[in-house]
Amino acid sequence: MCDPFTMELVPLTRLLQGKRVVLASSSPRRRDILSSMGLQFEVIPSHFQESLEKARFPAPPEYARETAKLKALEVASRLRRDLHPPDVIIGADTIVAVDGVILEKPKDKDDAYRMLRRLSGQQHSVITGVAILRPLWRRQLQEPSSTCPEAPEAEGDPEAEVELSLFHEETRVTFSRLSEPLLCEYVESGEPLDKAGAYGLQARGGALAERVEGDFFNAVGFPLNRCIRELAAIFPDVGPQVPVSQRPATPQ
Repeated sequence: MCDPFTMELVPLTRLLQGKRVVLASSSPRRRDILSSMGLQFEVIPSHFQESLEKARFPAPPEYARETAKLKALEVASRLRRDLHPPDVIIGADTIVAVDGVILEKPKDKDDAYRMLRRLSGQQHSVITGVAILRPLWRRQLQEPSSTCPEAPEAEGDPEAEVELSLFHEETRVTFSRLSEPLLCEYVESGEPLDKAGAYGLQARGGALAERVEGDFFNAVGFPLNRCIRELAAIFPDVGPQVPVSQRPATPQ
């Protein structure tokens, strides 16, 4: 497979033109980020319950990647017998980690307050794990071979039927020291309650951050640049070439 770090960036719409793309997430942030690129896709939220034991994973990135993979595989399993199966399924999971401890969505306002107090004046990581699945059943049926004549029929084993690109992106965010009035006002706004780490950079929570190091979109919930590069590695036949008639005039 091509190295996604050594290739030119290709338009997302060109990479996925004519393909059925499924986003296995109900996150409005991820939906908005992909929509801003002009991409046509379907949202089919995963039914996977995020109940993995964090102690099983040596570091937060592994937990994020595994959760993203299981979300995408769960949707793939439901769609495997669809009349028009998807060409690409994208699963993602975003976590906030400080000192190696994962902060998930707060249970209530008190929990949100405790999380934000812990992040006050500190640097933490926002890690998004992404799983890009390329289901094989359509291609296998169209291109039979002696080694892989048809898509597997085994139920409950969707991973055997896909090509999987699994990765994560990490952004470091440093909060200013947060005053008591600011903490209380932000928690009472209700914004922290549905967000990992109890804040969102794309809205009022952006005022809490003194510094952001890395991919800003990743901190919002989806590493767009990395995703495009990974998709270009998955679909290497879609090159960056543009017909001469469509190229902008070179400044003289």
